[in-house]
Amino acid sequence: MTEIPVVDMSLYRMDTVREEEVDTEAIQSVGNAICWAFRNLGFCYIKNHGMQQSLIHKMFAMSKTFFEMPIEYKNNYRRQPFTNSLAGWIPRYTESLNPERPGDYKEAFNYTPVDGTEMLPDLEDFEITIKDFRASCHTLSLRILDLMSVGLDLEDKSFLRKCHAYFGQKGNSSVLKTIFYPALPLDEGIKPNQLRCGEHSDYGSLTLLFQDDAGGLEVANFDGEYIPANPIPGTILINIGDLMQRWTSDKLIATKHRVVIPEEELRKRMNRQSIAFFIQPDDEVIIRSLDKSDKYKPIQSLQYLLDRLGRTY
Repeated sequence: MTEIPVVDMSLYRMDTVREEEVDTEAIQSVGNAICWAFRNLGFCYIKNHGMQQSLIHKMFAMSKTFFEMPIEYKNNYRRQPFTNSLAGWIPRYTESLNPERPGDYKEAFNYTPVDGTEMLPDLEDFEITIKDFRASCHTLSLRILDLMSVGLDLEDKSFLRKCHAYFGQKGNSSVLKTIFYPALPLDEGIKPNQLRCGEHSDYGSLTLLFQDDAGGLEVANFDGEYIPANPIPGTILINIGDLMQRWTSDKLIATKHRVVIPEEELRKRMNRQSIAFFIQPDDEVIIRSLDKSDKYKPIQSLQYLLDRLGRTY
């Protein structure tokens, strides 16, 4: 494939279609289209999804305000290293999604609500915005998982939804991550072999990705060629992670992707933002081959995540 497909979610749009009023047959074509894209590339755009564009724009604005604060301020919300907690600010170069490259030229803020004690920046409207945004991502994610259950022809069409029952609660480690790629200043060079975000595949079951218009994201196709994942207005880019590939015995593919350093001087001097909702099955869910092939050894969802995170930080 040389371009990323676009799937129309109108038949299961979250703001106009009640999920309890839709039967499997009505959404079969959408489920098939999403799973076809995940089989052949691992990525697709969705349009007519029903998330409010005003909320998406507000979340980007709130994130920008936080990342532009002084380091001394952001340090108050820094992720605590050497713990299982993912929450908090992650400074530049801390993550290395391709360990063979220098640390990624980006910073991030992770939001992982569990019990209401999480620390959030004391910026005006930040808390309500990030909570509303995450709740909307939560609702949309469950609908996409429903469509995948249909497209995979699972006997229980609610199976994947049931495996993500603790979204936003203790017992589920899904993460909302807002990411900031700083502009490259004239007096600062890039380290040899460094990217804004190194080549990697995601870890969990599903990812929702929101981009600004700066560009730079590239996705590898089956020939190993990287193709641009340019932002398309009104769409959300979605992809699966390695855990879903394992779950489906390699029927669906978790594809490597990266964010490159722009070649154009003008774009080098631009900031870039993205927001990702990384979806994990509930911590205690045991991931076994859905086709009962036992191609992979069963593993606990949380243990798989911790194993992967250990290689990233």
